[in-house]
Amino acid sequence: MLFSPSIASSRLVLRNVNRFLLKPYRLRIVRTMASETKNGSSAATTDIPIITKDGQEFTEVKEGLARILVPFSAKDIADKKSNVEEQQKVFYNPIQQFNRDLTVLAIKAYAEDAFAKRRAGNAEKAAKRKREKTDTGGRNSKKEKVTENADGVTSTADDATKNGAQSDDADITLPDAPNGQDKGSQEENPENIHRNSDDVPNADQPAESLQPTEDQETKSTEARNNQPTPKFTILDALSATGLRALRYAQELPFVTSVTANDLSPSAVQAIKQNAEHNGVESKVNATSGDARAHMYSLLTSYEVAEEKGKNKKGGNKPNKPNNKYNVIDLDPYGTAATFFDAALNAVRDDGGLLCVTCTDSGVFASHGYPEKTFALYGGIPAKGWHSHEVGLRLILHGLASTAARYGLAIEPLLSLSIDYYVRIFVKVRKSPAEVKFLAGKTMIVYSCDQGCGAWETQFLARSRKAPNASGKGVFYKHGLAMAPTTDRLCKECGSKMHLSGPMYGGPLHSPDFIKKILDDLPNASDEIYGTKPRIEGMLQTALEEFLTPPEDRMEGHREDEFAAIEHYPFYFHPAKLAGTLHCMSPDEDSFRGALRSLGYEVTRSHCKGGSIKTNAPWSVIWHVMREWVREKAPVRVDRIKENTPAYTLLRLGKTDETPKEDPAKDAERETIDNLKVVFDQKLGRDVSKKGLVRYQTNPREHWGPQSKAKGH
Repeated sequence: MLFSPSIASSRLVLRNVNRFLLKPYRLRIVRTMASETKNGSSAATTDIPIITKDGQEFTEVKEGLARILVPFSAKDIADKKSNVEEQQKVFYNPIQQFNRDLTVLAIKAYAEDAFAKRRAGNAEKAAKRKREKTDTGGRNSKKEKVTENADGVTSTADDATKNGAQSDDADITLPDAPNGQDKGSQEENPENIHRNSDDVPNADQPAESLQPTEDQETKSTEARNNQPTPKFTILDALSATGLRALRYAQELPFVTSVTANDLSPSAVQAIKQNAEHNGVESKVNATSGDARAHMYSLLTSYEVAEEKGKNKKGGNKPNKPNNKYNVIDLDPYGTAATFFDAALNAVRDDGGLLCVTCTDSGVFASHGYPEKTFALYGGIPAKGWHSHEVGLRLILHGLASTAARYGLAIEPLLSLSIDYYVRIFVKVRKSPAEVKFLAGKTMIVYSCDQGCGAWETQFLARSRKAPNASGKGVFYKHGLAMAPTTDRLCKECGSKMHLSGPMYGGPLHSPDFIKKILDDLPNASDEIYGTKPRIEGMLQTALEEFLTPPEDRMEGHREDEFAAIEHYPFYFHPAKLAGTLHCMSPDEDSFRGALRSLGYEVTRSHCKGGSIKTNAPWSVIWHVMREWVREKAPVRVDRIKENTPAYTLLRLGKTDETPKEDPAKDAERETIDNLKVVFDQKLGRDVSKKGLVRYQTNPREHWGPQSKAKGH
C-alpha cells in the first residue's frame, strides 16, 4: 500500500516521544491550536514534538517497536492551511494496527512451528545415520567420500548432499551455496546476513543454524563464508513508509533480512529514512520498482541457475540457490489479485507463508459488480448476509487456482473478514498430487437471495477412496460430481435461486495454527501489541467455527486433511429470518437453545456479530422459526400476501385437501414438523470464554479506508 489513509490523532503522536533522541535529529516542541470554537475563541492548545532532520520537520508516530517520521509544517498549521490530523492521515492508518499486530504474531507462530519441524527432521536423520553406521560396523561405504571440516567434524558426500538440497518436508532450510544470500533482498548489501546473524536466537533455530562463536568470528572471511548461514527473509511488497518492515525487523529476532519495496521513489526514500531512524538500516533493504517485477526476478534467477546446473559438464551439479522469500506480505490499497501470480512464484515452495490483504470489499462481498469479481478472483459473489465469508472463499479460490497452474497447493492457516477488508494467511508447498484435490474442494453455491436466504452447495468434482490392486491400501479416485444439488426454485419458499462461485470449499482455518497464536498471546507485550484483546476475541471465535462433519465423512476428515471440505459453510442471522416472516426477531440464546435441544451443533462466525453457524438443515431452521412465531411472536397472517416467501414458509396455503407431492418429501416434511422445539435460553447461552472482544465497534466517525493517497 503506497500510503495508508487515515485520521491519526495527535494524542498518538505524543506517545513515548521522549524515548529517543538521535544525533542527526534535533527535537523541539511547537505549541499549536488544536481547535477553534464556533464564536472564534481559541480552544485548548496542543504541544507537538518536532524533529528536524536535514532541514525538514517531522513528527513521530510509534507502533509496536517501530517509529516512523511524518512530515510536518508548523507554519501551515499556524496559517490554518492544514492541521496535525490532515498532515498525518496519508502516512499512517491506526485502524490497521490490528492487521499489523496479528501479522507479526502469525509469522512468529509460523516460524516457530517450521523450526520445530526442521529440528525434528534433523534429529530423525541423525538417528537414521547412527543406525546405518551401527549396522555397517562403523565402516563407510566405498561410494562415500569422508571429509573433515575446519572444526574436525567428519561427513560424507551423501550427508553434504542431504544438507545442501531442499527438503520436501522442511519449512525452513539453510542456504545451499557457501555464500548463499537472498538476491532479491540482499543485492544492495551482500553482507547483511552475516552482520545480523547475532539477531537470531539459538532457541528458535534449527540444529544447523546455531550462531558462530566469538572465536569463529575472528576467522578469515573465507572460513566464515563457509559456515552455514541461517536465513529467514520477508518481503513487504508494497511497503509505503516501511512500518510493517520496521516491525518485522525489530519484533521478530529470527528474521535475517526484510525487503521493503515500493513503486514510489519518495516512499522508498521515506523507508530508508525510517530504517535509519530505527537503527535497522542493515536489516531492512529498501527497493524501488514494481512489486511484480521484483518477485518475478527471483523466479528468473532461480531458473537460470537450474539451467546452468544442467549444462555443466562433469562433476556434480550445483544445488540451485533458493533466493525465494520465506514470507511475502501483500497489503495493497484495493485488490491483491494482480500480485497473486508473482507472489506464488517468489515465495518458497517448501512451506513458505503468504500473507494477503484485500480491501475491495465492495467487489468481493457485494453483488453490485459480479463482472469485476469474476475478472479478479474467477468467481461470482453472493447476495446476502453471508457475503463476507463468500468473499473469503472467492479470494482463496483465486489464490488456489493460480497456484495450481504451477503444481503448488495452498493450505489456509487463517482467513479473517475484518472491518472493511480481509486478511488471509496461507502456506504454499510444491505438491502436484495435492493439487489434484482442488476440483473436489471447489464449489458453486445456489442462493435464495430474494426469498428466504437459504443456500445449497455443489462441488465441481468428487474425490473418493478406493482400494488399490493389492487390497492392502487405498488411493483416491477423482471423478465428476452429480448435478444439480437443487432445483431452480428454492425448496423452502419457492423463490428463484441464483448462482455464485466457483469458490474455495475447504476449511478456512487451521485449528493448530490458531491455537499456537493464542497460546503465545499471553507472553506478548501489551505495550507492543495494543490490539491484543481483539486478537484474542477474533481468533477464539474463528477457532469455535468448526462444526463436526457428518458421520460418514469423519474418518476421511481425520486421515486426509488435504482432501477435507467444509460441509457446513456460511452463516445466517436470526434477524434476517425474522424479517422474512415479518415477526419479532428471536434472541440469540433462545434460537441457539432450540437448535441444540434438537441435537444440532451451533456456533458463531467471526465475520459478523449475532451470526449463527449450524449443521442443521434449512428445513429444521425454518421449522424452529415457525414454532417461534406460533409460541412467542405471532404475526398478522391476514396481511401476508399469497405467493410470498412468508406465505409459503408459514404453510398458510396448506390444507388437508391440498394435493400430496412426492411421498418421500412428504414423509420427510412430516417428520420435521413433528419435532418438538424448546426455546431453552440456558442451553443456548454462550459457555465459552467471557469478556472477549469478538467484534469491533467503530472507534471514531468516518471510520474506514477513506480515499486513496496520491503519490509524490
